[in-house]
Amino acid sequence: MPLQSKYLKNDEYTPSEDTFFMVDNIKNEKGNFALDVGSGSGYLTKLLSENFLFVVGTDINCEVLKHQTYKTNNLVCCNGSDALKIKFDFIVCNLPYLATDGILDVATDGGAEGFEIPKKIFDSVIDNMAKNAKFIFVTSSLSNYQKLIDYAQKLGLKTRIIAKKKLFFEELILVESTNN
Repeated sequence: MPLQSKYLKNDEYTPSEDTFFMVDNIKNEKGNFALDVGSGSGYLTKLLSENFLFVVGTDINCEVLKHQTYKTNNLVCCNGSDALKIKFDFIVCNLPYLATDGILDVATDGGAEGFEIPKKIFDSVIDNMAKNAKFIFVTSSLSNYQKLIDYAQKLGLKTRIIAKKKLFFEELILVESTNN
């Protein structure tokens, strides 16, 4: 059975509040090579395509990539960025960050403490970061986001919170990690 997401409705994957929060903070980024891990609707991938020379979007769910609402090129169905051998200047990921006992929805469920799946994504993208690259990810107060930040630092990344947004039931947290 293919991995599913509750956000795939009528063959469309729609962006959510966390995507728009990320957009507000990355829309002016420019460069050569960008990667959107967990491309989903394609919204972030499309945005990056306007400001970067070459952009790749990945998603673990091939059906989501086939039915992106915001169509883009250079889509790869894989876990994180495991299938890529390119070094990127800029990487974004709207992490599946919710703390869950199991992984029922690959778009949102991060596993134990909201850390299990994001850790796998971090382990994947670290090898795809060019020198002086930025990795921007969104997480939530509903997960153990400090554990995630600590893990990024353990991987040798300089990490800082660049924005927060309060929602009714959680706080979104946007983190920048660099390897310079």
